[in-house]
Amino acid sequence: MTDDQQREFGRRVKEFRKRAGLDQQGLAGRLGKSASWVSQVERGAIPVKRLDALRALADQLGVALHQLEPSLPAAAPEELPSPSATNDLDGARLLISGHPALDVLLPGRGSEQDSAPSTADLARRVETVWDLAHQSAFVELTTNLQTLVPALERAARVATGDDRVTVLRLLARTYQALAAAFVRQDEADAAWIAADRAIRAAEASGQPLEVCAAIYRLVHAFVRLKHLDQAEYAARTAVQTLRDHIADRSPTPEEHSVLGSLHLVLALVHARAGRRSAAKAELDEARGVARELGADRNDFNLEFGPTNVEIQAVATAVDLGDAGEAIDIGESLNTEGLSAERQARLLMDLGRAYVQRRQAGEALDCLLRAEGLAPELLRTHVAARSAIRELVLLAGTAAPEELRALAERADAQDS
Repeated sequence: MTDDQQREFGRRVKEFRKRAGLDQQGLAGRLGKSASWVSQVERGAIPVKRLDALRALADQLGVALHQLEPSLPAAAPEELPSPSATNDLDGARLLISGHPALDVLLPGRGSEQDSAPSTADLARRVETVWDLAHQSAFVELTTNLQTLVPALERAARVATGDDRVTVLRLLARTYQALAAAFVRQDEADAAWIAADRAIRAAEASGQPLEVCAAIYRLVHAFVRLKHLDQAEYAARTAVQTLRDHIADRSPTPEEHSVLGSLHLVLALVHARAGRRSAAKAELDEARGVARELGADRNDFNLEFGPTNVEIQAVATAVDLGDAGEAIDIGESLNTEGLSAERQARLLMDLGRAYVQRRQAGEALDCLLRAEGLAPELLRTHVAARSAIRELVLLAGTAAPEELRALAERADAQDS
């Protein structure tokens, strides 16, 4: 971008900002930037080159990307995900609509239920649900939930003693899996409902750490909804309460896992708000907890530990636009001991970082490797599909066949 092009770009930004009824401070707040940054952009003093930054600016100004930067091709504006990428959890959405076991409260003629499944069978089925959630196998996940959730909800209302406690814990874990799945498919409103039900079931089971784990899922839903004030409040309150609880003793490994995970999700909140120093401070807190824990664990399906902290550090760096830092951290990690999902997530974020650096070959390699580990991840994860779309946009008519095929599989074509 030449100096003249920068100044012309700045004039367009200023014009669109005024049309949107925003002052420089208002636009800066929406972008997580300073008013000085907006002023410099409008004067043509600094360029805006990254596609993700251009998209964010266009979104906040309420214009199409090619209106803001005509040198880019006129692509379809951030279309909604195609039906094949959005309908996999429709059955699950219906499942959490209304009361989960109304027929138990208001039994009708001929409404006697079959004999309840054993808690061992229910536990096995919950493990299957989490495996499917980790694989982003959402069609199978929905199929399994169609019978599992009603069975758990009914059992929670008729079981007694230790069996009831066990069922409630299983119910909380199931709703957490569902919340995680909804977040990945950008169904944040449904994730909020599922996380809230997980919190209620966990509290009823007498498992406060399970409540905190469910709050972690709730925070992710708030982040996807861009309710960052709610996200920060929920996470910060849980962190402070848990730290007060363990202040006079050594935490258990489970407490370490939950505390560290809450610090990581706070780092995510701050990164999405553009609060660089706060995000890095939370990462440092999580690193300290991970050092005390000493190993990678999977308590409450949180997969917290030293390696996972650095995976989150990569994602945070990408969110903050620090692509070089993300690449330096990510390329040095050994993730062989983690689930395929976490390995794929790291590769996906490295791909996003390489896209920011406009290193198309490296980006495509990372995304293809991520697809090999977790095929459904790239088709269902909003950030992955956005990265692929930007790669296609960067490559234009010179896009290699591998990239075109990946974009087609992920429903991430721009045209």
